[in-house]
Amino acid sequence: MWQLRGWAVRPAAILALLLTAEPPNRLAAQGVLNQFSYDNLRFSGIQADVGLLGASNLTGALAGGVRVDYGLIAPKVRVLVGLSYFRSEFSDQARARFVQRLKSIVIDPSRDDTIRVGRISLSDVIGDVDFQFVFPQGQSATVYLGAGVGIHVRNGSGAAIKGTFVEDALDVITAGLNGSMGAEFRLSPAWRLTVDGRGTVSSGLNTVSLRTGLMYRLRGSREQGAGKK
Repeated sequence: MWQLRGWAVRPAAILALLLTAEPPNRLAAQGVLNQFSYDNLRFSGIQADVGLLGASNLTGALAGGVRVDYGLIAPKVRVLVGLSYFRSEFSDQARARFVQRLKSIVIDPSRDDTIRVGRISLSDVIGDVDFQFVFPQGQSATVYLGAGVGIHVRNGSGAAIKGTFVEDALDVITAGLNGSMGAEFRLSPAWRLTVDGRGTVSSGLNTVSLRTGLMYRLRGSREQGAGKK
């Protein structure tokens, strides 16, 4: 037993106090995690959008999709599940590189053979989950920043690659990461005009897109969609 300013302190009591004390950083982490909850996750709205998409080695294309708002998983953090699609053709530069590569392995003593690969297309069906942090701008608009993951189901096609290993290489299922930023503008209590910029990084293909669309919000979730609980 120790004496501390007239108080008798047992070593065992001090040890028990130290073992049960929570470190400040652990308490802070628990506080953040406690803000996440499944209680507010529910079907809150549905959106349809369309816009321009640019991709590495592809020509520009139209992309369209639907997105479902599943409500808030944390204060000002909402969950959206989307499905979108685009189809594009490989650019002239990409096909020219392909032709040059073929010429380098073809035996042509007279150098008068011509290789025509024609059009080669690539389509992509994307399913993704986004987590968006929303910044309400009064009653009329909401700005957001998002990040998420997606699954890409791709299909390559073209007369020159049909039935070859090139087509097999283009027909893949792969994962990707995406980031987004955009805004919603209130048209009525139920309807929103949306503008969304999105970048995606995935195996073999990176894309950027700018889309606009309409979202319908269900009654009872129209304030929550702006990040209000």
